[in-house]
Amino acid sequence: MRVWRVMGVLGATAGLLLSGLSGTASAVPAASADGSNCAANPATPLRQFRATWVSSVVNIDWPSKTGLTPAQQQAELIGWFDDAVRQHHNAVVLQVRPTADAFWPSTVEPWSQYLTGRQGGDPGYDPLAFAVAEAHKRNLELHAWFNPYRLSMGTDINALVPEHPARQHPDWVVSYGGKLYYNPGIPAARKLVEDAIMDAVSRYDIDGVHFDDYFYPYPVAGQVFDDAATFAQYGAGFSNLADWRRNNIDLLIQELGQKIKAIKPWVKFGISPFAVWRNKATDPEGTDTTAGVQTYDDLAADTRKWVREEWIDYIVPQVYWAGGFAPADYNKIVPWWADQVRGTHVHLYIGEATYKVGTSTQSPDWADPLELSDHLAFDSAIPEVKGNIYFSAKDVRADRLGATTLLNNTWYTRPALIPAMPALDSRAPLPVHAVQATRTGSGVQVKWRRTSGDTTSYAIYRRELLGGDHCPDNDARNLIATVRSSGAAQSYLDTTATPGKTYLYSVTALDRLANQSVPIPAVSLR
Repeated sequence: MRVWRVMGVLGATAGLLLSGLSGTASAVPAASADGSNCAANPATPLRQFRATWVSSVVNIDWPSKTGLTPAQQQAELIGWFDDAVRQHHNAVVLQVRPTADAFWPSTVEPWSQYLTGRQGGDPGYDPLAFAVAEAHKRNLELHAWFNPYRLSMGTDINALVPEHPARQHPDWVVSYGGKLYYNPGIPAARKLVEDAIMDAVSRYDIDGVHFDDYFYPYPVAGQVFDDAATFAQYGAGFSNLADWRRNNIDLLIQELGQKIKAIKPWVKFGISPFAVWRNKATDPEGTDTTAGVQTYDDLAADTRKWVREEWIDYIVPQVYWAGGFAPADYNKIVPWWADQVRGTHVHLYIGEATYKVGTSTQSPDWADPLELSDHLAFDSAIPEVKGNIYFSAKDVRADRLGATTLLNNTWYTRPALIPAMPALDSRAPLPVHAVQATRTGSGVQVKWRRTSGDTTSYAIYRRELLGGDHCPDNDARNLIATVRSSGAAQSYLDTTATPGKTYLYSVTALDRLANQSVPIPAVSLR
């Protein structure tokens, strides 16, 4: 058993604090010994997934244009990561396979044209390796975002490099809606998609594999996705095309999830679908919406099934509408998804349409700077909602109407831990040891040593020793920072400590799935 090292006289107070730092809200007293309120504050949750989508297709976010030097590309990406840190986000969702191409030296597919302006053009460095290193340096999770079947934003297959798998297998390709797609009904094409993604999973220390909403393409009026011959060849056992298509996508999700967990059980698999599974008029179990697209019927994506079967670890429905918007009401769709994940191990995060703030004419609510903040207020009352992701990075940075600033000042005033996934792993790392807190001219220097080899990061909590609350840390009111593990000896400089005050600091260890150790305290002496 490890001995907790406590500098100063803490007595029973330290024991109370230690026993209450489990990171859960169970068995929390109504008030601390000094009578302060210990109820968890929904505006400062201890655990919450917070991220932005950084999109690379057609250079939406990063790189901002093709042909930038490696140093320029790297500086831009660091800027997006630093934005995340400033906003107290704890993850970034980075698009690394926008059109059957790669932001790493893939063994399966060519370099993406969105790096150099030319498909197959070597950018002069490994963007995915750089992204993982820089994200982890800032203690951000890096979720690699892949588009499974989209081949090209144009229709000329000869514009692809000659060695592209689609050029080698043109029979796998379908032209539809001004774009090229792999045919999801061809098993060899599905395997190639899985192989391309697994190349990144096996070679890079990514934290998650992320899909957006593109499976079979969105319907285009007057056009047919021509896979009748494929259905005739591979559709045995299915009485209709729609069921067969859904099964093709089911197989992709199920197989890829199994492959990820077979080699890296800790890598999360998440999907961000269009938020309407089916309208209630189509299916009484659907949402009370009149959306023009239903994923089950139009994209062959039975998103509800993936949750029920627990083939994925998290789902991020793109609830890109305002609260009260009659055709698709945010305040009706989010509770529906909460009902779907309840009783499963699948986490629910909500996709937010930052791009609509101050620009959308779809609903006048997007002219209100409070709209996004209202979404988080609504979500805070639904326990199943464990976080939010914002589309896209450039719109978050644009801060139109001051909406991003308002949201951050209301809901992201404190850091937050990533929600744990006990279905993947529930064993916490060993606690740290040799914790010390020392006054310096710049603040309080907190030092400790790593005990457990599976520790990837640390959380630092601070409270005033005299006159401060003695509440358990069931929210983030006392969480001042999270830092990445960088060796056996670790330190953190608290530059916000008030001179003359005595603080109790506590440090916990976290593993890569955010399981948290018991805390080890130290007192800063005057």
